[in-house]
Amino acid sequence: MDFLQRLAKALDRPLFPWKKLIIGFSVAQYLFESFLGYRQYQVLKKLKPPKVLENEVSQEVYDKSQAYGRAKAKFEMVNSLYGQLQNIGFIYFDVLPKLWSWAGNVLVRLAPARFSGEISQSIVFVLSFIVLHQVLSLPSSIYHTFVLEEKFGFNKQTPKLFVTDMIKSNLLAFVLAPPILSAFLAIIQKTGNQFFYYLWLFGAGLQVFMITIYPIAILPLFNKLSPLEPGKLKQGVEDLAKKLKFPLHELYVIDGSKRSAHSNAYFFGLPWKKHIVIYDTLIEKSETEEVVAVLAHELGHWSLGHTTRLFGISQVHFLYIFTLFSVFINNDSLYTSFGFLKEHPIIVGFILFSDVLGPMDTLIKLLMNILSRRYEFQADAFARNLGYKTELARSLIKLQIQNLSTMDADWMFASYHFSHPILTERLKALEWESDKPRASEVTEEKGTFAEVAAAATTTGREEL
Repeated sequence: MDFLQRLAKALDRPLFPWKKLIIGFSVAQYLFESFLGYRQYQVLKKLKPPKVLENEVSQEVYDKSQAYGRAKAKFEMVNSLYGQLQNIGFIYFDVLPKLWSWAGNVLVRLAPARFSGEISQSIVFVLSFIVLHQVLSLPSSIYHTFVLEEKFGFNKQTPKLFVTDMIKSNLLAFVLAPPILSAFLAIIQKTGNQFFYYLWLFGAGLQVFMITIYPIAILPLFNKLSPLEPGKLKQGVEDLAKKLKFPLHELYVIDGSKRSAHSNAYFFGLPWKKHIVIYDTLIEKSETEEVVAVLAHELGHWSLGHTTRLFGISQVHFLYIFTLFSVFINNDSLYTSFGFLKEHPIIVGFILFSDVLGPMDTLIKLLMNILSRRYEFQADAFARNLGYKTELARSLIKLQIQNLSTMDADWMFASYHFSHPILTERLKALEWESDKPRASEVTEEKGTFAEVAAAATTTGREEL
């Protein structure tokens, strides 16, 4: 702690250029990510699929996948610039102190005196910030859903469902944010300089609590979970779980098709009671053994201890964040630089601290992506060793085609952005080779995989 105290004193100089530093970090990150996006865009202009996919992907599918990738890249470029201008505008026009002052005025006018104080004002401030962010991001959300995704056949949302989801999300934030934020601030106020330790314990307990209540109280607000009907698929999954001694409690099908043609499969729950969820779109477009192969990959993460390790890493990350925050929480120069001349709200300090932490979080994100990709290869190998090599490869290819996912990637872009290996890397790691002729040679043969692939371009799925 002596080092942290010395660091705190060094950073609390009256003329320390906090605004310039944070804007500099933000702009540098934006320019770096734009450079990576440019590199990836050149890959998305390629005219031929990677060799490992030449026998499986028709030229029509590949061209559409590349077009979808370029459309998403252009959208991201514009959206990133829009976000960057927002961030600079918030800093330049001192939006945070103005919003904090407005929150205080609202409390004075509308709330009884007993509700005054930093915690109450912080709650109003945060909820106002959420609404403001929602309004500013609305044009991008509408365009992404009803223009970009609609153009490529992925969107299944109606305007009514879109608005309903947005209202539900905001109501959920208004219900959950006040008690969580109150506890967060109360811990800091009452535990002194050792608050980071108690805050870390609170965060770990909150994660476990949310894991428990999410499927019971939150998920049903947006999707319907139905027990998987008896049949070959249910029997196959149950046999796999029994073989791996996976503590399966229930198998569900989720109605993901009401919003998107993308699909997935995952599990959740406490260590002794797990639930598996399969998207209806995955069941609809895949063979039974392919779905079981997907779940063999997912259960590989559990069997190999990936989920436990990632949870442990997240706890170390939280402790690191809260410990560093203790350096900034009383930094007068940081608050003064952003227009807080008299008050030092804890929640504002945490927001500004998060901006300062940006470069370090970028490095951590890169390291986590490297670890995540390693775990994905290990989970693929786990499924292969269970005898699902061919089924998993076929499922990955189908998902890639139906999702129009990126079939090739610039190595720098992939290292920075992708938590999963791209399909070509996964097929090579599986040592899988197609026994089919080239897609261009079978276009007239009814029922071939190439024909199925071409027909599947109107739907899509999320990558495993």
